[in-house]
Amino acid sequence: MSDVIHSAPNSHSRSGRNTQWLQHVSLIIIILVLAVFAWLSPIFLTLTNLGNVLQQTAVVGTLALGLTLVLSGGGVQGISGGIDLSIAANLGLCAAVFATLIATEHSTPVALLLTLLTGATVGLFNAFAIVWLGILPLLATLTSMNIAMGLEMVLTGNASVSASSDLQNILIANGPLAVSWLGWGFLLLTLIAIALCRFTAFGLRLQAVGSHPQAANAAGIGVKRYRALSYVICGASAALASVASVSLLSGSSPGANDNLLMVIAAALLGVVFSRRLVPTLGGALISALFLSLISNGFQLVNVSSYWINGVEGVLILCVVALTALLRRRQQRGTQGV
Repeated sequence: MSDVIHSAPNSHSRSGRNTQWLQHVSLIIIILVLAVFAWLSPIFLTLTNLGNVLQQTAVVGTLALGLTLVLSGGGVQGISGGIDLSIAANLGLCAAVFATLIATEHSTPVALLLTLLTGATVGLFNAFAIVWLGILPLLATLTSMNIAMGLEMVLTGNASVSASSDLQNILIANGPLAVSWLGWGFLLLTLIAIALCRFTAFGLRLQAVGSHPQAANAAGIGVKRYRALSYVICGASAALASVASVSLLSGSSPGANDNLLMVIAAALLGVVFSRRLVPTLGGALISALFLSLISNGFQLVNVSSYWINGVEGVLILCVVALTALLRRRQQRGTQGV
């Protein structure tokens, strides 16, 4: 009996040390990468450049927040649990809707409303296919990704659409500390999202749905309803990101789906900043900023930005492999109890 009693805290302490080790190594890598870029480029850590990085992170970061909610509600298994491969294509469609409405002289509130409805509708389509029809998230969102890309091409003729509005001008204008209002808006959105997930019934129940769906269902929590809602919110995040994208590019342009790998990387890399090895909004923010800093550093030292895709792929592979290894160790420790 005493062996059993002592084995439980030992297994928990080992898993805790493993998680802390992963977090410490990740932070060391981030610091080293930033130090190298700061050494190679004297303007890398200037306030102006960091403000520009934050502004550029707004699009991918907002998408990563939405995808993180889907991952949280779906659990640790991305294929059978929850994932949204259509989020970047949804961004392209929403950007096309917003830019087209502004270009045809519709009012900004009308353009915003219809853009949000577009993003949420794509999310609702995903929710219906995955939650109620039972289609695997990978297949369902791959289908909606192609539908969104097709609708964007029909709407724009696969061409760029120029757009200009007072809202766009305000978002890209500089605010405090030489950071644009778009950058500050992204930080505010992230803080609100974190607060909602940590301190509200919705956030706590969504985490319960993802971590322990059977227990959540037994407690009377509508598992299907919360998972469906996560996809709708994810679609709405694509709509918000599209407004940021149109503001930065002064319109919409084809190729929004190129952001997908970076969004997935930002959401998955956030796992290393969680004690339970699950995606978190705070981790997604840090990861999105880190990836943007890498891309910015490559540009400053005249290295092709195409290398960033390889870096993202390697980071995803490393994080997925390490977290899978640590989870298996945790499960073996639990079973050993």
